[in-house]
Amino acid sequence: MGFRTALSKGLLNMSEVKQELKAQVELFHELTGHLPPHMDGHQHIHVLPEVRHVFAEVLEEYGITYTRVPVEPGLHNCDWIPPSLMDFYLGVEEDSFNTVDVFRRHGIRWPDIYIGLSTMGKNMSVSNIWSAIDTAIVEFLSKAPSPAHPTPQSRTVTIELMVHPGYPSVPPVGGCGEGPDDFSQSWERLHELQTLIKPELQSHYKTRNVQLCSFKDL
Repeated sequence: MGFRTALSKGLLNMSEVKQELKAQVELFHELTGHLPPHMDGHQHIHVLPEVRHVFAEVLEEYGITYTRVPVEPGLHNCDWIPPSLMDFYLGVEEDSFNTVDVFRRHGIRWPDIYIGLSTMGKNMSVSNIWSAIDTAIVEFLSKAPSPAHPTPQSRTVTIELMVHPGYPSVPPVGGCGEGPDDFSQSWERLHELQTLIKPELQSHYKTRNVQLCSFKDL
């Protein structure tokens, strides 16, 4: 949250933000031998005012074609999300709407649907994942232009499911910047991992003709 506070006070130099972004891309390339097919910001900082512009410039410069636009269909109806967290999510949503045109101008793409805020941590379950997917697909298809002669399964819909599978961090190891935060240290990351590998969920994917893939496969 310190990044958002500094930005709101005008304490960030966008040339330094751009320099940092490029340094991270270069380090990724050095470590892996290739550029990332996708890039976004921790805590969605890539859609913040000012940041969104330099972020888009860096992605275009390196030819990184995919990012994340964290607007989740049905989010407003998720009454299990605490009000303070919902306020943060709605702020991210507003920033995302204001970022879309910037990303488009730079030729950056993102999946048709984003899910993950309503299914994060303790709120993740097989039923919640599928409820979020069903809600999102219905909303997406209601807005999508219909082909002149629609045929069953003629439209491939891409969905990003944001997840945080892992194991609880033990300070001072883990986390970002100043060490692990409360979420990194909690049981919730392991809960996500255990949910995502459940045979029941894998069976749902197969039954519903869902193919798991990476951004590089899009």
